[in-house]
Amino acid sequence: MKYSDKELNYYVDIITKIAKSGADNRDAVKSVLNSTPLTGGKSLSKANLLEIYQDLKKMGLISLRLEEEKTLLNGLKKKFIRSLSGVTTVTVLTMPYPCPGKCIFCPNDIRMPKSYIASEPGAQRALANKFDPYLQTYNRLVALSKNGHPVDKIEMIVLGGTWTFYPENYRRWFILRCFQALNDFDGRNGNESLSPAQVALPIDLATAAEYGKNKEHSSYNHVVAKNITLPDVDCTWDDLDKAFVDNEQAYARCVGLSLETRPDEINENTVIELRKLGATKIQMGVQALDDVILSLNKRGHTVAVIANAFKLLRLAGFKIQVHWMPNLYGSNPQKDLEMFFELFSNVNFKPDELKIYPCSLIPGTELEQIYENKKWAPYDEKIMLGLIVDFIKNTPRYCRITRVIRDIPSNEIAAGNGKTNLRQDAELILEKEGTKVVEIRSREIREKAVDLDSLVLKETFYSTSISEECFLEFVTLDDKLAGFLRLSLPSESPTISELSSSAVIREIHVYGQSLSLGTNSAGKAQHSGLGKRLIQRAEEICLLKGYSKLSVISAIGTREYYRKRGFRDGQLYQYKFLS
Repeated sequence: MKYSDKELNYYVDIITKIAKSGADNRDAVKSVLNSTPLTGGKSLSKANLLEIYQDLKKMGLISLRLEEEKTLLNGLKKKFIRSLSGVTTVTVLTMPYPCPGKCIFCPNDIRMPKSYIASEPGAQRALANKFDPYLQTYNRLVALSKNGHPVDKIEMIVLGGTWTFYPENYRRWFILRCFQALNDFDGRNGNESLSPAQVALPIDLATAAEYGKNKEHSSYNHVVAKNITLPDVDCTWDDLDKAFVDNEQAYARCVGLSLETRPDEINENTVIELRKLGATKIQMGVQALDDVILSLNKRGHTVAVIANAFKLLRLAGFKIQVHWMPNLYGSNPQKDLEMFFELFSNVNFKPDELKIYPCSLIPGTELEQIYENKKWAPYDEKIMLGLIVDFIKNTPRYCRITRVIRDIPSNEIAAGNGKTNLRQDAELILEKEGTKVVEIRSREIREKAVDLDSLVLKETFYSTSISEECFLEFVTLDDKLAGFLRLSLPSESPTISELSSSAVIREIHVYGQSLSLGTNSAGKAQHSGLGKRLIQRAEEICLLKGYSKLSVISAIGTREYYRKRGFRDGQLYQYKFLS
């Protein structure tokens, strides 16, 4: 873009004014913009100014010091919430592929991996990038960076179908390409989106649609299996390990990797492979805790299988995120609430994170016929809202409700909840009631300045079927959460010998605005030493409980952090001996 001398002087002046002002919040920046209007009295939008800054920087027409640029970007960034939880997330989808499940509520969009719909925002990005993991990752980093978000600490979230059912070589290749994209991206320089023009879509949509018209083979699995082309790639574990080593020093480091699968896909072998792939969190579709309801909805597994999956994942140190689905066929509001209470009272479960996705009717699913036969109906909005209120108020302080309601456009829902802001409505009710909500997301400090000296260390112990868990957290005087650590003290021998006789740190997370690596900011929790203090307390607890070894399920991009704190590299974990 070309600028006149007058425009150039104006843009450089206002950018410099914001950068040097220390006004790193949106309201202060808006005030500066309004006080320095364009010709004719109009003012620039933050989005426009952010784009102009990126352009001027690329052309070498403006240069800011690191702290000045950080101030500018914090004030101009769009969708501020994306990096307020301490990291920036990048979500990618696997290609369409058959699924071992036969769930009656699951969408059958052949353009997508099982259970996803092409109109969902993340799915649209995946389709636009032809499901290529490198393009999805790299182009998302570009978009986030251009919107002013820090992209040096990335949580990779891999969605789509049943991860462990994809071919092993595809799984390795997919993660490899995600990491290669992270390693190739450098947020300090101008980066442009990559075109998918030279990449082939892995499914022939036109042929698949025609094939699906034949009722004899119109199921999702039949259509997709006949019309997909798996990448012709050969990816070894050595290839993946090299990408991991490179990522330890990359600009965009992976500080968490989430993979999703079904409870009946979890066994000792898959747990080891998930860890070899660098995973730190597993998303698992639980949906309900009643064998009759699971059977009616053709989930293909029992509650006992769910319990075993929890056991294996927790013994391996994974953070466990559960997908929960009220309003399933065969359930009712009272039953949904009873099962929710069991989720946190039964020692076999107690998840770390929760996604609450009420069952909705998507056209083309088996549930549609049940609905037409009047054997199932969606709860009305008042009942569903009441359930969400009860779920939120009864979620313990060690669990984070990551999402309530899937981001499915209302025009895709034939019956059921189409309101995506139900969580906000529920939280407003709780606020009016004066009910204290303690689940993690509601307590995160976000933009709030922190007086580090006034933080209080709180410890919550709870029992599971195979461990005593300790949730350590630094909170403000009004119980806002600045950082936490999940410590597992196993009472049962692990399935992975490397963890024998060891306590395990399953997660450390410091909240607040995501700050660039190696930087600090007054009043911000990140990079303030909270992580180190949490580890020190975890070590003290381990010794008090009789453990002389402490392991950590570190992400690839956090290995260096733990090495600096005395941890050594093991095969799948990092560890230190305590004395």
